[in-house]
Amino acid sequence: MPESWVNPAESLGADLHLELTGPGSRRAALIRALRDSIRSGRLAPGTRLPPYRSLAADLGLARNSVADAYAELVAEGWLSARQGSGTRVAHRAQPPAPTRAPAPHASANRPPHNLLQGQPDAASFPRTAWLAAARRALTAAPHDAFGPGDPRGRPELRRALADYLARTRGVRTDPERLVICSGFAHALRLLLPAVLPGPLAVESYGLAFHRHLLATAGLRTHPLGVDEHGAQCEELTSHDDTKAVLLTPAHQFPLGVPLHPDRRAAVINWARESGGYVIEDDYDGEFRYDRKPIGALQGLDPEHVLHIGSVSKSLSPALRLGWMALPDRLVDAVLEAKGEREAWAGVTDQLTLAEFLTHGSYDRHIRRMRQRYRRRRDQLIDAVAAHAPHLTVTGIAAGLHAVLQLPDGADESVERTALRAAHRHGLALDALSGYRHPQATTAPRHGLVVGYATPSDSAFPGALEALCRALAHLG
Repeated sequence: MPESWVNPAESLGADLHLELTGPGSRRAALIRALRDSIRSGRLAPGTRLPPYRSLAADLGLARNSVADAYAELVAEGWLSARQGSGTRVAHRAQPPAPTRAPAPHASANRPPHNLLQGQPDAASFPRTAWLAAARRALTAAPHDAFGPGDPRGRPELRRALADYLARTRGVRTDPERLVICSGFAHALRLLLPAVLPGPLAVESYGLAFHRHLLATAGLRTHPLGVDEHGAQCEELTSHDDTKAVLLTPAHQFPLGVPLHPDRRAAVINWARESGGYVIEDDYDGEFRYDRKPIGALQGLDPEHVLHIGSVSKSLSPALRLGWMALPDRLVDAVLEAKGEREAWAGVTDQLTLAEFLTHGSYDRHIRRMRQRYRRRRDQLIDAVAAHAPHLTVTGIAAGLHAVLQLPDGADESVERTALRAAHRHGLALDALSGYRHPQATTAPRHGLVVGYATPSDSAFPGALEALCRALAHLG
């Protein structure tokens, strides 16, 4: 049986796993094990090895045997040894990098200009402020924070969110009715179908991914028409079997209009009279550019509106942090669906976001990004007016995307032609028809959905120029 060794935590020097096998002395076995580890690339060039005294103690070998093994490998060029630097894997011992076929979605195959909706500028993530918040949060964190996670989420984050959402979005909740999740899609999975059995009403234009989640849960969806005043909530009364409706009231996705005050009141009345619920996706709720953001629908009736938000657009989707402000009677059911322990949102990120919120760093970041995205939207509107006046930029001044509506009379073939023209100019963007509910009965709209947030500041002018060339070609 091969002799395997992993030095324990109390050993001196760096951890190193070696298997001493084969004929001959243990010194020869050590040389073979080190040589094989370097040749295979498991010990990378520049890796510092444990001092020979530590390795000898851990392996139960004589010090001279390990010292001789190091010396022989230095002489062969596998290792290098310098005074004060220790013994390291020699750089010239690096094996050739294996060749690998590119992945189907490798970056080399992606268009150079990413104007897909829903993605923030990754280069603008506030690394310095986030790191400072992480340090403060970890320094102050109680010991129990590093035990099994509470499915509700860390209390520090729930307290900070309750204060922040009340102050900025008009949400009426308390920390005990907030449940942390990893984003909107995760929230939907927790809610359906055990908590909110279907069918559900949804807006006739929205993310196909969300409709797929509902269908996977076995739930049918009824599309509500969308016009310049948002979802046509009066249609809810014609669906007696519907007990919940999914809306994006602050900034309808993707058409970009807010839900009219009369319809906000109407959907609340429907929920009260029918005993139903409104699932509020607070999409782009913080990014209104021409006026103060519209308050959350949840503030009108916390017992019938489930308010869901996340940091995927405001900070980064990589953080996987979101929240649900729930009616009191749904909290236990959601926690049961989630399980006994937190398995989604990491505790350190939760603690850091809590500190980021309470320290004011989140507010400062939102204000900074609001100014940046507004400038980009203005530049997009000016460019379209100059190079493609036959197109109309629809929706209010908000969010991370705009819809370039094609002229009246354009059909899906014209939309496909526009999309192909954009792709030929190296642009990744979407056609509006891809967001239409397959059972929608209202007249279809056609256009391009342009996300202006994703490129970095340095890349955005090039993306805008490519878009103008594509639109001019279309014209």
